[in-house]
Amino acid sequence: MRSPSCAHASRSDASRARRATGPRARIVAAALTAVAIALAPAALADQQRDPELKAVVAKAIAEAACFTDQYDSAVWYTLMEPRLRPLVREKDERLDILHQVYCETHRAGEARLPPGLVMALIAVESRFDRWAVSSAGAVGLMQVMPFWPERLGMRRYELVHVAANIRMGCAILRYYLGYERNDVRKALARYNGSPGKRNYPDLVLTQWTRWAGADDLGFPKLPAAR
Repeated sequence: MRSPSCAHASRSDASRARRATGPRARIVAAALTAVAIALAPAALADQQRDPELKAVVAKAIAEAACFTDQYDSAVWYTLMEPRLRPLVREKDERLDILHQVYCETHRAGEARLPPGLVMALIAVESRFDRWAVSSAGAVGLMQVMPFWPERLGMRRYELVHVAANIRMGCAILRYYLGYERNDVRKALARYNGSPGKRNYPDLVLTQWTRWAGADDLGFPKLPAAR
């Protein structure tokens, strides 16, 4: 949930983070989220302290891992993996991102999200860098605000986990789409903490056209943005 002008962590920091594994990765992630908390703007934090939104995100985190139809997910991987390859060099991480996006947008019992919209949002927010920390303090693929772990009883380093970050980001986006009655522009502006402004929604909607084909898997697209 960064503004378009936010600067992310330096390339050297991101490179070191990608090489970190196990306990070292946790230390790096904890350090990144500590920096994020110091950077987090009060206005966006206040907007996301909505008790109803907290309940939605808490429910998402508490739910079991999602499962998908093998045929549909195979179609999804075939369509998206070549497009993601230039952006995410490690194959396992690439497949993990694709799996989590597809699962969370198709989660049983929840309103479906267009997976292409989520891919577009990630492209704008972090360029698919799970270690990204913005100058606004947001963390990970979907740039989740750093106060969420404390509010939900999680550990800070979990924000850089692909599954947790995408699950939380999708829950927040789904909540704002419901709040704005599926007005995509307004929901995206709220996700970014910039209600009433068009720059961020325009960036995401432009990216959405670049992920065309991801949303043609058996459910209607959201109404066109006005």
